[in-house]
Amino acid sequence: MFGLKKISVLTSVATAALLTLSSANANELKVVATFSIIGDLAQNIGGDRIALTTHVGPDNDAHMYEPRPADVTAVKNADVVLANGAHFEGFLERLVQASGSTANVVELTKGINLLRSTGDDHHHHEGHGHDDDHAESHGHDHGEYDPHAWQSVHNARIYVNNIVQAFCNADQGGCPSYRANAESYGKKLEALQKELEAMVQQIPSDKRTVITSHDAFAYLGHEYGLQFLAPQGTSTGSEASAGDVAKLIQQIKQQKASAIFLENISNPKLIQQLASETGMKIGGKLYSDALSAQGGDADTYIHMMRHNIRTIRDATLAR
Repeated sequence: MFGLKKISVLTSVATAALLTLSSANANELKVVATFSIIGDLAQNIGGDRIALTTHVGPDNDAHMYEPRPADVTAVKNADVVLANGAHFEGFLERLVQASGSTANVVELTKGINLLRSTGDDHHHHEGHGHDDDHAESHGHDHGEYDPHAWQSVHNARIYVNNIVQAFCNADQGGCPSYRANAESYGKKLEALQKELEAMVQQIPSDKRTVITSHDAFAYLGHEYGLQFLAPQGTSTGSEASAGDVAKLIQQIKQQKASAIFLENISNPKLIQQLASETGMKIGGKLYSDALSAQGGDADTYIHMMRHNIRTIRDATLAR
């Protein structure tokens, strides 16, 4: 008899624990992030109050992404969908329509002074001046504006503020927690900004022109006084013609570019061709539109930004 009572008590305790766990899971804010960089920012703000799903994972290219059935389900069940906006996620509109979701889709570039996309035959962005330099849009790639705004730490803080507002709107009870997390993370971003500025100061002014695969680093150049040349436009889906490559090679030689880099999401062949034809040594890999896998050089936003600037500094100083 005692044994039966003991079993009954244990069963009741186990049932209560399962009900509590189920309730906790039900109360988690269901968040979808379109790609890994936004996912990392969201996790830093949401902590254990959110259940996060990220569509485009580490080392994957959001430009070329094709949604899967699981993505449709995640968006359908989401409370909040976090997107970059500025026409970066070409897949998102049809994904939301297919899911029938009523979730709030939040564009995190809201409030950011976006740079205009360049319409040059070969693509470049300089570290000084932006909107006025490219006053007319040629409507290619992502459209009028360059969407890669996260490559500026200042802009990342605006992303964070937009995430906090979205989470607070969807989960008022969790708002104090989200704001506290954002304050703590904001201090880390502030320290990161100072660290990056100090590293860039170590690069001589005549060695601040570098080459990457696609035009994803305009905001990095604008914020830190670097110039990036790229054979592809703001989308990896754009094609670089033989003429574009030839003109870029000529420009590289004229402007005496200091370093050339692979990107984690881009085919290396074009950069390898440029390196071969200019006699430049590839200076390493930069992370543009995606983080690295867990444990890699750029598995968080902060690690990515630190890795990119450090890699640029080391390659230019080694030349």
